[in-house]
Amino acid sequence: MPDDRQPGHDDEVHLFVERMAMAFADVGFPRMAARVLFAVMSADGPLTAAQIGELLGVSAAAVSGAVRYLTQFGMLVREPVPRSRRDHYRVPDNPWYEGTITKTSLYKNFIDIADAGVDALGGTGTPGGERVAEMRDFFLFVQEEIDSLGERWRVRRAATGHAGPPPAEADRR
Repeated sequence: MPDDRQPGHDDEVHLFVERMAMAFADVGFPRMAARVLFAVMSADGPLTAAQIGELLGVSAAAVSGAVRYLTQFGMLVREPVPRSRRDHYRVPDNPWYEGTITKTSLYKNFIDIADAGVDALGGTGTPGGERVAEMRDFFLFVQEEIDSLGERWRVRRAATGHAGPPPAEADRR
């Protein structure tokens, strides 16, 4: 008997969402946020919080906390539904870039605090000052590498055809 399932079959999509959420949770990402991220990523269009909750079988409160977390990191975009008090959530055009490359103010903050720490510890001539200077220099290195990585990603993304919006629904058939 032929397999009548279409790509994106609900059970297979659900399994994908849950497996990716577990993999992300294994490296410290909040599991509910990962479940929400991959549910929205798997959808053909934007979803409301109620739709996300229904897909995942979770409460509105669980979805609310997860979307707040994800929007802070640029992994989800919140857009108002016209003539409604509800919002839609969608994945931005390049969430991996947005969530990792552009959110590097964290390193700048570490670098600035470490710089002040080196001064407070009497400079690199002291053991503590040297350790903090090495930490600062590591974060400077990481920042420079992330900047370079971001540029290489933009080039590769364009070369692989991912730079534009996804094809229209009619183009997928």
